[in-house]
Amino acid sequence: MTATVTTPAGRRGSRGLSKKAVLPWLFLAPGLLLALVFKFLPMGKGIWLSFFKVRPFLGDKWVGLDNYTRVLSDHRFQDAIGHTLVLGVGISLGAILVGFVLALLLEGQARSLRIVRTAVFLPVVTATAVVGELWRLMYYPTSDGLVNSALGFLGIGPVPFLDNPHTALWSTMVMGIWMAAPYNMVIILAGLAGVDRSLYEAAAMDGVSLWQRLRHITLPAIRPALGIVLTLAAIRGLRVFTEVYVLTGGGPAGSTDVWMTRAYTLGFTRNDIGGASAASVVLLCVTLLLTVTVNYFRKRGDVR
Repeated sequence: MTATVTTPAGRRGSRGLSKKAVLPWLFLAPGLLLALVFKFLPMGKGIWLSFFKVRPFLGDKWVGLDNYTRVLSDHRFQDAIGHTLVLGVGISLGAILVGFVLALLLEGQARSLRIVRTAVFLPVVTATAVVGELWRLMYYPTSDGLVNSALGFLGIGPVPFLDNPHTALWSTMVMGIWMAAPYNMVIILAGLAGVDRSLYEAAAMDGVSLWQRLRHITLPAIRPALGIVLTLAAIRGLRVFTEVYVLTGGGPAGSTDVWMTRAYTLGFTRNDIGGASAASVVLLCVTLLLTVTVNYFRKRGDVR
């Protein structure tokens, strides 16, 4: 008697579970389809083309690893690796530091702070091409430029920020920090919201300095948020492209050429699709390796 009662209930339960399991995938299906068509299939096609000499209308010719060998042995790509590392590390560390300071300054529930946080976050939601053009105007190499006008009051300048091989990379780095810092600020603000305020009150009563409070209370509490910021910064640092392309195009004299601009030039200027695909695959592998490494050390730190 008991078996005849429980069996239909069990079947109804299994049907209910199956519907609950399928329903989220139905909502995810449009996004997954778009990602498949516009991201993963082109990615697979790029990996496939990296082993060929692409010849439109003549048929692709299999060359194996020759594209990879040619890219990795090219001195321009080797120089671009150094520029990418300098620019990526500088933007990542600078944006984390500035984002942390902004988060400390703009933490709170006051309505005025919400307005200021929204204004500070605007560079993140503004198109990079628009931001780049604005910074080009600010870096205008004559005394009429905004930055050079400010330096003129100090008796400095005018400085050719983007036309000098010694300053172009650092000028691009400043713009990258300005764009990435507000994004890091939002993530760090989320981490600061979970800090126990009673710890600050107890530390203030004990006469603990501001630096000691930051070191022993704030930084340990927001370690997960900092781990996320560091992971995203590492990925963005290696894939930097638009900032360089809009500001300098890789110049002057290749002083700001990064890995992505070299791949772009190889593919769309020289029509070497196979070589550009190989360069992109190498960047993908390095990015994956760096992401896994950062996550590994972040998890080790969380366990400790």
